[in-house]
Amino acid sequence: MTPTTSMTSTAPTTLTLDERITGALIGAAVGDALGGPVEGWTPEQISERHGGRINGVVGPWYGEDWRTARPIAPYHKGDGHITDDTLMTHALVRVYATVRDHLDAYSVADHLVPDLISSPRWIPELEAEALPLQRIFLAEKWIVARLHYGHVDPREAGSGNIVNCGAAMYMAPAGLVNAAHPEAAYAEALDIAGAHQSSYGREAAGVFAAAVAAACTPGATPTTVVDTCLALAKDGTRAAIEAVCETAAGYSDFEAALTPLRTAVAPFDTVGPDYRAPSLGARRPSRLHSIEELPVALGMLLVAGGDFRHAVLGSVNYGRDCDSIATMSGALAGALHGEQGVPAAWAKTVAEASRLDLHAPARTLTEVAREIFERDTARRRAHESAFATLAGTR
Repeated sequence: MTPTTSMTSTAPTTLTLDERITGALIGAAVGDALGGPVEGWTPEQISERHGGRINGVVGPWYGEDWRTARPIAPYHKGDGHITDDTLMTHALVRVYATVRDHLDAYSVADHLVPDLISSPRWIPELEAEALPLQRIFLAEKWIVARLHYGHVDPREAGSGNIVNCGAAMYMAPAGLVNAAHPEAAYAEALDIAGAHQSSYGREAAGVFAAAVAAACTPGATPTTVVDTCLALAKDGTRAAIEAVCETAAGYSDFEAALTPLRTAVAPFDTVGPDYRAPSLGARRPSRLHSIEELPVALGMLLVAGGDFRHAVLGSVNYGRDCDSIATMSGALAGALHGEQGVPAAWAKTVAEASRLDLHAPARTLTEVAREIFERDTARRRAHESAFATLAGTR
């Protein structure tokens, strides 16, 4: 049995573009915030620490000692605080708002990097106004070093960086501006991500954007989203998605699926069994491997039948890089069902704790997506006219 024949849940077909973009961006932020405090731990450790599975927003792993506890300090993870996944997602939305057209690797150099190094913002985990550069991980600092200080060709800047989910985790906007056109989302995300990642990290960025675009298609289901990913993904990324989703097809409860999904993705994951002590082969380019986060997010989406709460809680309780996994599954479930699928209490807590208007980026990106579609339509009609003249059919 393939993973595309086991799920029958359907998403509403009456959702508008605005509703799907809002659902995806709010869903991603909520998933990120729920996963943040338990990132890096195992399902067993999470259950022991919290007296069972997490079923909502929780506080820091080390409680009041979060300021000095290692390896978490100095970040206040938990209590509804978004992490770098959402900081980067919203930064990419701002780039779209500036360019108001499709993006490429040069957009990262010209707009994203300056945003990271010159515009202080409230950073929830730091509980302070700071530059986003002061929060993002080394794999994201790489783009600043390469593009701002090294003046590398943006299309090649990702080569040499560690290969991880850094580019994929914030690529939902590329899927949303190409809503219902997964192939275009895939191509655009690959171009953007070239400034940040290479190998299977870049591939995952393209496939995640395609998945988000596919989830925006009227009548989309978890299985149509996975079908789209399998049709576009290459090499180890495709193999990992197929293996994880075939396993996920046999489960409808995330508790039972936690270990099987990890077992399914393990042969493709270069980090190894100890997330905090990566193997020697970790994060190196390979055509045989995959990041762990995207296949597991898709697997949890299948297990949940597209239900936001189930998909995100499964992603969070999976542990390891669970804030990024929940960011991805939250974006996909949010795109499928809109904001109405996201528990309102969770969204309210995240917005208030993180001091964010979660609706503002969605309003901005919806406006930009409509402008881009109008421009795409005009370009397509001009091409059709020119080609018809060349072909002698007019």
